[in-house]
Amino acid sequence: ARLAQRHAVSGRHARVLLLLCFVSTAACNMFAFTEEPSERAGKSDGYCSRILRAQSNRKEVNNEFRLRVEGDPESYQPGSTYRVLLTASSPSYFRGFTIIAQREGAEGDRDEDYIGNFQIIDEEETQFMTNCPPAVTESTPRRHTSIQVFWTAPRSGSGCVLLKASIVQKRIIYFQDEGSLTKRMCEKDTTEKPLLDCCACGTAKYRVTFYGNWSEKIHPKDYPRRANHWSAIIGASHSKSYVLWEYGGLASDGVKQVAELGSPVKMEEEIRQKGDDVLTVIKMKAQWPAWQPLNVRAAPSAEFSVDRTRHIMSFLTMLGPSPDWNVGLSAEDLCTKECGWAQKVVQDLIPWDAGTDSGVTYESPNKPTVPQEKIRPLTSLDHPQSPFYDPEGGAITPVARVVVERIARKGEQCNIVPDNVDDIVADIAQEEKEEDDTPETCIYSNWSPWSACSSATCEKGKRMRQRMLKAQLDLSVPCPHTQDFEPCMGPGCSDEDASTCMLSEWITWSPCSASCGIGSRSRERYVKQFPDDGSVCTLPTEETETCVVNEECSPSSCLVTEWGEWDVCSATCGLGMKRRERLVKMPPTDGSICGAEVLEVEKCMMPECHTIPCMLTPWSDWSDCSVTCGKGLRTRQRKLTSPVELGDCTEELEQVEKCMLPECPIDCVMSEWTEWSECNKSCGKGHTIRTRMVKLEPQFGGDSCTETIQRKKCKIRKCNRGQANSDEKKRRKEQREKRRSKTSRVDATSEHPGCKMRPWSSWTDCTKLCGGGIQERLMTVKQRFKTAQLSSCKDRKEIRACNVHPC
Repeated sequence: ARLAQRHAVSGRHARVLLLLCFVSTAACNMFAFTEEPSERAGKSDGYCSRILRAQSNRKEVNNEFRLRVEGDPESYQPGSTYRVLLTASSPSYFRGFTIIAQREGAEGDRDEDYIGNFQIIDEEETQFMTNCPPAVTESTPRRHTSIQVFWTAPRSGSGCVLLKASIVQKRIIYFQDEGSLTKRMCEKDTTEKPLLDCCACGTAKYRVTFYGNWSEKIHPKDYPRRANHWSAIIGASHSKSYVLWEYGGLASDGVKQVAELGSPVKMEEEIRQKGDDVLTVIKMKAQWPAWQPLNVRAAPSAEFSVDRTRHIMSFLTMLGPSPDWNVGLSAEDLCTKECGWAQKVVQDLIPWDAGTDSGVTYESPNKPTVPQEKIRPLTSLDHPQSPFYDPEGGAITPVARVVVERIARKGEQCNIVPDNVDDIVADIAQEEKEEDDTPETCIYSNWSPWSACSSATCEKGKRMRQRMLKAQLDLSVPCPHTQDFEPCMGPGCSDEDASTCMLSEWITWSPCSASCGIGSRSRERYVKQFPDDGSVCTLPTEETETCVVNEECSPSSCLVTEWGEWDVCSATCGLGMKRRERLVKMPPTDGSICGAEVLEVEKCMMPECHTIPCMLTPWSDWSDCSVTCGKGLRTRQRKLTSPVELGDCTEELEQVEKCMLPECPIDCVMSEWTEWSECNKSCGKGHTIRTRMVKLEPQFGGDSCTETIQRKKCKIRKCNRGQANSDEKKRRKEQREKRRSKTSRVDATSEHPGCKMRPWSSWTDCTKLCGGGIQERLMTVKQRFKTAQLSSCKDRKEIRACNVHPC
């Protein structure tokens, strides 16, 4: 009976294999040899264990195929999902495959030997294996060069996992327990980078600067030209017990509003509710458009403080328009293990998905993610329609950079490592810059008087003052603005409370309370400094107004976003225009055209023009140098834009400055030849010479100097032996003295007649390290003879270029 039962089981396996061959030829080929003697099979009749035994029977090293996890992590985070890719390098391909995730050290004959869960991405490419559910295989046997599936890591404590692949290619099966077809990952050590208690003393002040790099040039695919922007930045310096956002966590309501609507109101409310866990709320204005050259508008920045208990910094901002994409820093610890404060942190940022909307393009319609997913970084393989999609799975080019720089320290410090020069200089520089942060390389005129207030009533207005940029000594350092604005009220309005009670700027308006029709919205501001006398601030800290999101509430109406910030007024003085935009998030459900206004224009009033007769354009770029080498001149211009009838403008419209290019080549300069000397012998065969001197050595690649002495043969008469030697010695001595006296006369009279000069001094240090500097050396008068003329006997100076290589 047992033998009959064993034959029946064997027959069922044969039928299963026959059915599998009918479904997938590749799978049939793969397992055609997996049947083993019945006594070995008795250990486990599980189909997965047969795959493993087949793999253990065939090991072939082949680097044409590769199994990898996107991002190439060395460890896994329990519960996190990873993209697993199986690829073939050109021109190779594969017809069938199997991928399993096996616990390291397990035999594979029990269900618990397989850990984690696979998820199918494309059902036309992949499916779960019929008789081994933990394994993934091909849907149809055809040529593949790459496939991908998701794998969700197991719970904590599961140990290491081996992701293994087998490949079928032309009836040849490749298995690999090591190398390119096996990926080993162990559970991430959560104690690897803990947030330790801070041991630093005192407090530190930082400036965070956000540099947006999201532009059509760098990210051209589907770039939204019309309404690209960064939302208002919101963040905080806080304790390690508070988390604004983190990868693998769920977005709070505040994060969701930033991610989907670009509104920081709810996020700021959540931050302020944390009380003593927060030291400073970090806020920066929105940027419209997203990318702007630094010479047009300075990168947004904000200052914040940290102390021993609140030494963590986090922030976020929305990439707009987008479904729910953001960038930011999460839990950046500014306290060092040496009990000091970090001096500078620079990080490039890639966008991340808040997990609240399932859109895949910048302007995808609203598609809430239900249930909400965890926050995760975007990848280049998320979706073919994604603007960041790359079929090769390359890294996403960063869309922004953030720089966090320490600008001051207060109180007693206890850092273990002694301060270096940079630490000391940074602290001193901050004390000196409390009044004015203008770079030393920017030379300005004084500020003009404040203009009249743009408001003639007690409503809030603006007034303006100007200054002129006279010189920019270092073109690599941008110079700040030449116009300054401040709020004001019309004459006769009491502003005493505002001067003693300092308030923040208004936070962006909250979303409208109605999704269509008339609703309400509010905005807030907070007290930055209470009056010195201890009285209460009476100025309002909250405003409410009606809002209309969609005029109609019908199937033909469309859903639009809140209005963006107003653009800068088109006029710098007097009457101008400003505009703002909003986007259509969801078209009408009945298929009709959206009738909502997406552009709004209104008048704006700047300070009266007659108070500022000189309205000037920015300076143009400097012209090219007037010479191709050596010293020259360059110019730049600006234009007068204010009407002539406002009065004469005395500001200069053109500037000229010297420019220095690499020195021109200077050829060698030599004196004339002297007369031929007398024959060096008074009798017999001898020679005569003539010489010339180098008056100027060649410089900067000029022609080199030629010979300075020439000689030729001479013969006067035949010599008598006795007389010849004595006459010869006497003649040589006379010639040496004659030459010596003649040379000294030439040096003294031709170069500095009537003077005795000291030698040239050494060259001074170069004035610049790169980009072309100058060196000097001096020759001073040591003695002036009575017969010397004043004009011909004076100190000399030479100048040459140095460090002409570009910076």
